[in-house]
Order: sequence, then C-alpha cells, then structure tokens
Amino acid sequence: MRLRSAPADGSIEARRAPATARLAVVRELGMMLAAVIAYFAIRGLVESGSRDAFANAWHVIDFERSLGIFWEEQLQRPFLEYSILTTLMNWVYIYGHWPFITVVAVWLVLSHAAEYRVIRNAFLISGSAGLVIFLFFPVAPPRLIEGIGLVDTVTEHSRAYRILQPPALVNQYAAIPSFHFGWNLLIGIGIVRCARTAPVRAIGVLAPVAMFISTIATANHYLIDPVIGGAMALAALYLAEWLRGRRLSPFSRELWFKPMKVAPPGRPPHAG
Repeated sequence: MRLRSAPADGSIEARRAPATARLAVVRELGMMLAAVIAYFAIRGLVESGSRDAFANAWHVIDFERSLGIFWEEQLQRPFLEYSILTTLMNWVYIYGHWPFITVVAVWLVLSHAAEYRVIRNAFLISGSAGLVIFLFFPVAPPRLIEGIGLVDTVTEHSRAYRILQPPALVNQYAAIPSFHFGWNLLIGIGIVRCARTAPVRAIGVLAPVAMFISTIATANHYLIDPVIGGAMALAALYLAEWLRGRRLSPFSRELWFKPMKVAPPGRPPHAG
C-alpha cells in the first residue's frame, strides 16, 4: 500500500506545481499593475502649475542651445515629410511602450523569474525617483511649446494614446525624465539577457533604439530627456542588482531602517 501511495503523492505534487506557478505569475503581475496604477495616479496628483512647467521647458531649451544640441525640429522634420514614418513613430511611441512592456514582463515572469524580479525592482526604484523630479522640476514637453516648429503627431494623428493613458491620470508636465525610453531600455536589457536566439536579442536592442527616436519624432520629449531617463534606469538597475546580491527587495525594512551586516571574509552576504 505504501508503494502505491508514493506515486499518488507525487502526482498530487505534480498537479500542484503548475497551479503554484500560475499563482506566482498572477501575484507578480498584479503587484506590477498596482504599482503602475499608483505611479500614474501619484504622477497626476503631483502635476504642478503650468507657469513653472513652461518656464522650466525654456530652461531646457536654452540649455540644449548652449550645448549646440537643440536639434528637435531638424530631427522631427524628415518624419513629417512622409506620413508612413509619422504613423510608424506614433505606433512605436503608443504600442511600443506599455503593451510591449506587458508582453515581455509576462514572458520574463514565466520563464526567467529571477531576472524579472531584478527588472521589476529597477522599475520601482527609477519610478520613485522620477516622481520626485516630476514634483520639483515639472517640464512641459516640446509639443506644447509654441514657436519652436514642432508638431504633436500623437494627438493629431491618433486617439489610442489617450485610451492607454487617460488624461485624468497623466501629468502632461513630466517631460523629464523620459521613462518611455528608460523603461524600454530596462525591458530591452531583460530580453538580451534571457533570450536564446539572435533574432529575439535583436528585438531587445532595437526596441529601445526605436523608442528613443520616437520620443523626439513625436515631439513628446527633448533630446536630453531620454538620455536622463536612460541614465536613471541604468542606475536603478545597478541598485537592483546590488539588492539581488544582498537578497533584499527595494522595500526591505533592513535596507532602510537597520544597519547593514557585513559578511565575514569568504562568506556571501545575506539579509537577516
């Protein structure tokens, strides 16, 4: 009887494993969805007055001019000459962000859970830092600035973006940093790290490059915005990797409220 019961127990465990995996996926994606909703809700609530946002926008323009890199109008012009390019850049900006991030996040959590957690933590860290910048340094995007020759291609040619990001939850004065690029860069890194074939890795490389171009071609960001967004994303990824080595989450009480323990020589560091 005992010999026959062992396979039964094994089969029960085998049946439980997929259910446990599905529950983990639902839990992780639910956490990320809640974080995204909270991010946009808070970002909308911290929207500052338009006067500061437009004044800061001109500061950004003057800064780029002082560096000789205020190229937004010249960079957008070729895309405006061909409607197919305008449409392509709109699609990249709209559908190449949250829909793309969601699909890749599902793939990562299903197949590469450890890597997913690192990317997730980098999102949370960079997003939290971004909210502080949005609060204290609001910047109107170039599409709202008159007299610099830029066209708001997304609003003029499509309503899909307003559906994906309802105006009530969007701070329109959040040009700096550009997490359209920064977060796509994180997702691209996740793809390159985990993909087993060259074509899939190529997607991880090309997706953030295309997003960088689209942020300028659609007049949603200044040239320095994706640069700053990318730098913040990489810094957050570095911190997330450090947290992985410490086996801590970004919200670990030990990380923020207790002194970090130093591991003895020759022994790996660990939390607790």
